[in-house]
Amino acid sequence: MALVACAAPPPFYSDKGDLLYYLDGQGHRHVVRSKRDWAKRRSHILAGMELVMGTLPPRGTQSLAVEKLEEVRTAAYTRIKLTFLAEEGDRVPAYLLVPLNRKGRLPAMLCLHQTTRPGKAEPAGLAGLPNLHYAHELAERGYVALAPDYPSFGDYAYKFDSPKYVSGTMKGIVNHRRAVDLLVSLAEVDPQRIGVIGHSLGGHNSLFVAVFDERIKAVVTSCGFNSFRKYYNGDLTGWTSPRYMPRIAAVYGKDPGKVPFDFTEILGAIAPRPIFINAPTGDSNFEVSGVKDCVAAALPVYTRIFKAPDRLAAVHPGAKHDFPPEVRRQAYAFLDRWLKLH
Repeated sequence: MALVACAAPPPFYSDKGDLLYYLDGQGHRHVVRSKRDWAKRRSHILAGMELVMGTLPPRGTQSLAVEKLEEVRTAAYTRIKLTFLAEEGDRVPAYLLVPLNRKGRLPAMLCLHQTTRPGKAEPAGLAGLPNLHYAHELAERGYVALAPDYPSFGDYAYKFDSPKYVSGTMKGIVNHRRAVDLLVSLAEVDPQRIGVIGHSLGGHNSLFVAVFDERIKAVVTSCGFNSFRKYYNGDLTGWTSPRYMPRIAAVYGKDPGKVPFDFTEILGAIAPRPIFINAPTGDSNFEVSGVKDCVAAALPVYTRIFKAPDRLAAVHPGAKHDFPPEVRRQAYAFLDRWLKLH
């Protein structure tokens, strides 16, 4: 589905738990009955996100100018430390893991890290928590895996003061879209089989980039979101730092009822692409009933509009803010199915 541009400011949706309606230019409500109807609501969702995050800039056409810094061969893959050009004067450090045993082009995963000082080194298996070494595990499984640093983490020195971006979130989307450009450019990668995975910070960033980049065909999000109304009982302070979306405070007063998008809508906007959600029952960052609210809101889009209920999956292990081994096995099997690993 192509992105539909909204020339005028989008209408405000007070009920973000019901995705099967759209508002016309006069504010009149219409039932979403078809993919064409859904495209109207989806365009409003994206426009609402841009009101908060800033306008998504046009895709860059400049060279990625990849610079290899280090190459290490492991038993299952080659790990390449590199940087690539996100935009003029701004290079993103990353690890690229390329399986050794391959026939033809492989599926690929963009692997986004949590809030952790080592940044990309954690998903690459070089630091941090073993349960978050998913780039390493996916490369062992046969995926090309790219783990970039989010701005201000790992080797990526960055100050969130650029006049070009009103949010760190939009800067992240731009960088991650360029990371997809890098994956698409690789001879080892099938450009039709690219997914994204992330935990916590990476969990919501995986959703954000998937909304705006339809080259991403499958999403795994772990401990990354719930509804704004149930995020710390509606206290949105945690979303308002320069790393995230300052306009949530400056423009919308940290009021969930005033923010012009919610994660209910984000899940729907990714449909019909497959999403696997890990939402533990003991996650104190993203309370689980708020995740269930989002899934319940998005499921009618998957079922009624796209006839694809099996493409939206959520599991709720008895854990805290974690990505347990059994859940990762389920997530990887989900990716294998939709990205056709074998």
